[in-house]
Amino acid sequence: MTQAPATPRAARRQHDREIVALAVPAFGALVAEPLFVMADSAIVGHLGTAQLAGLGVASALLTTAVSVFVFLAYATTAAVARRVGAGDLQAAIRQGMDGIWLALLLGAAVIAAVLPTAPSLVELFGASDTAAPYATTYLRISAFGIPAMLVVLASTGVLRGLQDTRTPLYVAVAGFVANGVLNAGLVYGAGLGIAGSAWGTVIAQCGMAAVYLVVVVRGARSHGASLRPDASGIRASAQAGVPLLVRTLSLRAILLIATAVAARLGDSDIAAHQIILSLWSLLAFALDAIAIAGQAIIGRYLGAGDGQGARDACRRMVEWGIAVGLVLGILVIVTRPVFLPLFTSDPVVKDTALPALLIVALSQPISGVVFVLDGVLMGAGDGPYLAGAMVLTLAVFTPVALLVPVLGGGLTALWGAMTLMMTVRLLTLWLRARSGRWIVTGSSR
Repeated sequence: MTQAPATPRAARRQHDREIVALAVPAFGALVAEPLFVMADSAIVGHLGTAQLAGLGVASALLTTAVSVFVFLAYATTAAVARRVGAGDLQAAIRQGMDGIWLALLLGAAVIAAVLPTAPSLVELFGASDTAAPYATTYLRISAFGIPAMLVVLASTGVLRGLQDTRTPLYVAVAGFVANGVLNAGLVYGAGLGIAGSAWGTVIAQCGMAAVYLVVVVRGARSHGASLRPDASGIRASAQAGVPLLVRTLSLRAILLIATAVAARLGDSDIAAHQIILSLWSLLAFALDAIAIAGQAIIGRYLGAGDGQGARDACRRMVEWGIAVGLVLGILVIVTRPVFLPLFTSDPVVKDTALPALLIVALSQPISGVVFVLDGVLMGAGDGPYLAGAMVLTLAVFTPVALLVPVLGGGLTALWGAMTLMMTVRLLTLWLRARSGRWIVTGSSR
């Protein structure tokens, strides 16, 4: 007796359960990551202004270096999820091991590049003479934790592909707690100063990587997957990551251009811009959690050969993106009288930030759809299109943003340009999603 097909309402409920089960833990893990830097800042800040300034410069460099390689998580999630959908867990974990080996190789390369060039990098970022030595010390020590950070990215991608976002949440929370305890003990208990903060973070990162490796290795052994490095598999992982690297670099360029333009507008504008950008980044974590669920779910459907299921899941996640975007936008509008005083008491900065903050609030539904479709196409392994779309977005945004200081409008106009950027992304991603060309079924794309 054949089972009756699910009703539309039942199908929506199933999609909702999957989205919530994956997105909520993913959001917790995403929020835990920036708490590392906040904990370090709180502890190092009591050592002195120069030490805190040095940490700020070094952290910016490290964050940039690691964010460039976020494709290790994205590409691995999509590839592993496809093989899970195809019912081949051995190949799924083997694919994940290729990503982890690639992370180790890239981490070793970054160490080799950072150690001799640390003073020059710190100088390039404009560190003062008093802060530069602390920044260099922190950067050189922290470089030894970069391979572990990249392994965490790749391993997170493996588990997300296996439809597990709870383990990354547990590891992130444990890592945050360990990082705080180690930092406090080494900075003040052992008297190591800013070097103690760096070593504490490195140890915590290595511990997180070790936990991930234990989980992945255990899975590999239970399913008979090889742990040895495979040159062709590592090469394939790298090739899949290149388009996503282009996408990430283009997005980073957009954010850097926006900050550079804000700096040209004046001190009040750059101060207000930093406040709004921090909020925008926090909102992005909530929306990115849905995108992560999209990567895992879409990859699984396509791997199982269910193109219609992938299309239906995409549609439901877009509805989630719009709904969450509307909620976030309303929260921003309601809480803005409380939010701005947390960051500044300067009435000029508040007055400058307020109109731009309203633009951010009104644009959240657009951002919700953009993040969801970005995750859907990543889950489909549609990296080349994502790279091209982001390069196009950069090409549209750059002249508009650079014209802001010339034509006027201040920070409000700049965040209008940021909304234009998100709208261009929305159009390019929506056209691709609507075309259906991203729906390529099978265990590999």
